[in-house]
Amino acid sequence: MENAPVSEPVSPAAVFAALAEIVYRPSSDGEVYEAICAAAILLVPGCDHASVMIRNGGDYVTVAASDEIARQVDDLERVVGEGPCLDAIEDEAAQLDPDLCTAPQWPGLAARVVAATPVRGAMGFRLRVDGRKVGALNLFTDTAGVFTDTAAEQAAILAAFAAVTASAVIGGGEVSTLRAGLVSNREIGKAVGLLMALHRISDDDAFDLLRRTSQQMNVKIAELARRVIDQHHGA
Repeated sequence: MENAPVSEPVSPAAVFAALAEIVYRPSSDGEVYEAICAAAILLVPGCDHASVMIRNGGDYVTVAASDEIARQVDDLERVVGEGPCLDAIEDEAAQLDPDLCTAPQWPGLAARVVAATPVRGAMGFRLRVDGRKVGALNLFTDTAGVFTDTAAEQAAILAAFAAVTASAVIGGGEVSTLRAGLVSNREIGKAVGLLMALHRISDDDAFDLLRRTSQQMNVKIAELARRVIDQHHGA
């Protein structure tokens, strides 16, 4: 039996570029949320399913999901009343349980998820708009132990994009508001390209260099991207 072909990993820069294309063209709010779920599977190592959950009054509503498994896990969280997605909305920190089968943080939920779905690990990242807790980006994996700190870092970047989306939708704005908020994405792409040419590195390495430098300088990655571009034009 021949081995199945191994797909090439998709670079963060390519994922953000594809996400921007969806955002910049005429799109409904639902399409943009769906695009974020699709991007999560491409961008976050080990992510097999993703959803976006928004708080609507006293209820939590799944407004987008990559597939029925993600929706099913969200449903189970609502039934049990506990889990990384619900806690991510209420708590300050991101929620991570890399192995639902071994000493899970939410045993009631874990037992039902493991019995009913292939999911074996979960992460939840709060979406905050104007200081308000409005929802969560929820990520699930079918392989225990693959949600590491690296995966969480990638997910946190994507959660920032999801928060901009939530801001446009919940604030009653049009998707054009979201487009304006993501203009920096083009600048990040340009900065990645410049760093690739300058240091002769891959797009993955260039994006990682930009991210790490922004953390070290305590500067937002979009602002750092603008500085890189301005320095290049100045030179």
